[in-house]
Amino acid sequence: MTDKTKQTHQINGQLWGQGATDWASYQEPYMAPVFNTVLKRTNVREGTLYLDLGCGSGLAAAKASAKGAKVTGLDASSALLEIATSRLPGVDFHIGDLEELPFENDQFDVVTGFNSFQYAGTPTNALKEAARVTAPSGIVAITTWGPPDGMDAAQIVAAVKPLLPSPPPGAPGPFALSDEGRLRQFARDGGLEPQEVFDVDGSWFYPDEVTALKGLSSSGVAAKAIGVVGQEAVDNAHAAAIAPYRQADGSFHIGATFRVLLAQPKTT
Repeated sequence: MTDKTKQTHQINGQLWGQGATDWASYQEPYMAPVFNTVLKRTNVREGTLYLDLGCGSGLAAAKASAKGAKVTGLDASSALLEIATSRLPGVDFHIGDLEELPFENDQFDVVTGFNSFQYAGTPTNALKEAARVTAPSGIVAITTWGPPDGMDAAQIVAAVKPLLPSPPPGAPGPFALSDEGRLRQFARDGGLEPQEVFDVDGSWFYPDEVTALKGLSSSGVAAKAIGVVGQEAVDNAHAAAIAPYRQADGSFHIGATFRVLLAQPKTT
């Protein structure tokens, strides 16, 4: 593992661990339709050897386990994995880095990465590792943000950008893989043969502003901003961003779309 990879792993683990409880309670549940769709499209069922990379607090793993799959998960955050383990005490969860997976070659039938590969120090290397541990007849599901144009959630994600230091030139943004052509090329560069691409609605529904701010502050990106400017400034930025989506009853409905690419290991 390179120093850069180790540093990225440690930083991501710390950032995503800061709001772990709020993430599991208020934000991760909105990914349920995405998890359900991907598990169905990849035919996760009784006996499937399933690996979730960047498994977070374990909701996708729990859904796969309920289908009878033999589940393994990996994440950089020990705080998130504590929650995952409490949900599924019999599941094999690992703390580690996406670029150096502690698994044998050709081990899993289905491997998923829900908004995770892009957080690796070198995303292509992370995807190569996912391809390595996937059986030749298996499938890798890469999930990323859908196209940002016209997406409500893209406006919310952008709200904290002015609060952060400018990224290095050429650094990929959160929507770097949203373009289908780039996503397919990313899969090829990672040693996979891209198959179908489809979009899934994963809209956010918050009953009130307090809940919305807790959920939005629980991401690693928000945690990074909080470390720079403080919780109040981040809450104010989020509150301003979600204000146009307030409903008459005080709740918030924010449209969010996720894009999924299914791919298989390249045959030689």
